[in-house]
Amino acid sequence: MIYRSIERIDEVLRYPLFSLGNQTMTLSLLLWLGLLVAGLIFVTGLLKQWVFLRVLERSRMDAGARQGVATLLGYVIIVIGFMIILQTAGIDLTTLNVLAGAVGIGVGFGLQTVVQNFICGIIILLERPIKVGDRIELREEKIHGKVSRIGMRSSVIVTNDNVSIIVPNSKFVTESVTNWSYGEPTIRFRIPVTVAYGSDPREVERALLEAAGSCDDVLKLPAPAVRFFAFGESALEFELLAWTQGLLHRRGAFKSGLNFAIHDALRDHGIQVPFPQRDLHIRGGRMQVEIANPTESDPENENWRRNERPL
Repeated sequence: MIYRSIERIDEVLRYPLFSLGNQTMTLSLLLWLGLLVAGLIFVTGLLKQWVFLRVLERSRMDAGARQGVATLLGYVIIVIGFMIILQTAGIDLTTLNVLAGAVGIGVGFGLQTVVQNFICGIIILLERPIKVGDRIELREEKIHGKVSRIGMRSSVIVTNDNVSIIVPNSKFVTESVTNWSYGEPTIRFRIPVTVAYGSDPREVERALLEAAGSCDDVLKLPAPAVRFFAFGESALEFELLAWTQGLLHRRGAFKSGLNFAIHDALRDHGIQVPFPQRDLHIRGGRMQVEIANPTESDPENENWRRNERPL
């Protein structure tokens, strides 16, 4: 009974499903190919981690470059390993030309977006407009955060609220991206300040520079500066230019600390921060006014009388 069951299972596994060139594909062969591909993916992942953590860590490359090299190496290993697996199974690669053409047509129509994101991911890893650890901003998507991972199809952006946002790789190639960490990691911030008319501009300049000097996160070199921009409708408009490097990933905290210091400095120097004011001038004419008549006892009657008073 057991022997017959084994024979039955063997017949099912050896049953020809279809032919691929000179090779007849059976269920057992497909299972074997599936196990080999799964093993290839598993070994590739371990090799990527080993190259990233052990081999490239000794080099002078940063974390983003190391991950890019490891990812590209993983792609190459998967492609070469898949070809070796097919040849090991006795499948002639030349017989896959027709299948590749059909798959290409299907990819062109149904998987166009996926392939586009995959190619954009390779471009990102090669050109490195962004890398892991960079502080980026996608203005059209209103996304601002730190790049934590660059994958085959998409990348992961983590905001200051610890929210992970999955962004397709094509967004980084086809749209404008602000990379706050690209190149020199020193950034200048512009803090607008308005003061009341009658304030001494030179005194305002001294107060703003004192505020910048009291903040530990403001760099001494390049030195902060103050610009007198305009005479506004109800205030004098200034701008404090301050450089920082430590709070690149916390712009809000940097601006908040600097605003606190500016407020204290303006108060110490007796400089007032204005509020919008409007003057209303009435030149002449007559204005119609409706005044309630409290003497009317019947609420159903007209409780208003019209008076015209000179302005």
